[in-house]
Amino acid sequence: MESKIKIILNDLLDVPGVYIFYNSKKEIVYVGKASSLKSRVRSYFAGKKSPRPIEEMIHEVIDIKTEITDSALEAAILEGCYIKKYRPKYNIQWRDDKSWNFIGISKDKFPKVLTVRQHELTAQKKKEYKYLFGPYPGLNTKEALKLLRKIFGFSQCEPNAKRPCFYYQLGQCLGVCTGEISPKDYFAKVIRPLCLFLGGQKKLLLKKIEKEMMIASKEQNSEEATRLRNQIYHLQKIQDIALLNDSFLKDKIFTSGNIVKRIEGYDISNLGSSDKVGSMVVFDEVGPVKSQYRKFKIKTVPGQSDVDCLEEVLNRRLKHEEWMMPEIFLIDGGLPQVNKAKFVLRNAGIKTPIVGIAKGSERKRNDFFVVAESDEIKNWIKENKKLLIQVRDEAHRFAIAFNRLQRKIKN
Repeated sequence: MESKIKIILNDLLDVPGVYIFYNSKKEIVYVGKASSLKSRVRSYFAGKKSPRPIEEMIHEVIDIKTEITDSALEAAILEGCYIKKYRPKYNIQWRDDKSWNFIGISKDKFPKVLTVRQHELTAQKKKEYKYLFGPYPGLNTKEALKLLRKIFGFSQCEPNAKRPCFYYQLGQCLGVCTGEISPKDYFAKVIRPLCLFLGGQKKLLLKKIEKEMMIASKEQNSEEATRLRNQIYHLQKIQDIALLNDSFLKDKIFTSGNIVKRIEGYDISNLGSSDKVGSMVVFDEVGPVKSQYRKFKIKTVPGQSDVDCLEEVLNRRLKHEEWMMPEIFLIDGGLPQVNKAKFVLRNAGIKTPIVGIAKGSERKRNDFFVVAESDEIKNWIKENKKLLIQVRDEAHRFAIAFNRLQRKIKN
């Protein structure tokens, strides 16, 4: 092995990205994606037997360049762009039409996001799409769309349906089915950001979203600001192990070791004394665990009392012994809510730390109320305030969405 290659291999990082192999003529002979550049690129030079085309390729390789990405999905997108541009001779899958996957944006009033294979893309079929992104050789486009829907909230439902779609209830549809969003706003809030991402413009996209979030906050549009904040969070912490067969080293969002592995966040939403609901959201070391989110219709509280509603929600949650206990109970509220949570938990013999987050008097800061005995957990909370605010905001968003759904069903 040439010394230059050895140096390159020793400097590789255990991060997602794209690797490019060059021959002596400075031609690109192969482009690949990896969840771990270190593991994938080194595997080519490990001396193991491999198919003949790979052996020929490795014999020609005299230089390697890499480009780090934030996720394996972005690596797959970048790989497709490079293969399409340079057509390296050893990218065998490029010659197999069946392995080419595209993501298309339809020309519907509310554009749909679809996957299509190269051999299906007849001249007539191409006319059905406003935009086509790809190809993505070998990409699991079904899992890719699942992840992209979670981030961008594009709809697969029909406009003005009789009832809200499943993804609306999950907070992953902005209301195409319920008539809450116009085609113009849908394109601006959903399709354009998605196209920027698929076009490899993630940094530009993040700047645009951050600007829009600041505007929404100034206009006191808390629901829109929260939606945009969640989008930023998922774009920065995108996890996509299911997209590729590579082993992907997950980036934990919790700091300070393994002190906290699970947080449950709670909020109450009501319209006066009616339509009272509660929400529970769950975050683990990787991020939101939406399959474990729970909704509560308030059953026992007359009139308007967020504190009493919280008491009912927590008591009902504690009846589920099959649910894993968190290391932190996070409450959207101040001292009254925290004291009520402490009363419920301690009455049940549970000494789990409690964190309450309330808007300050000027609503420009967040006041923290902490009930915890351990200095270690208190320090963890100080180090992870931004994360805890994220959990609080997600609980708030989820409660509002459920409240809104209940009122729409009534009407």
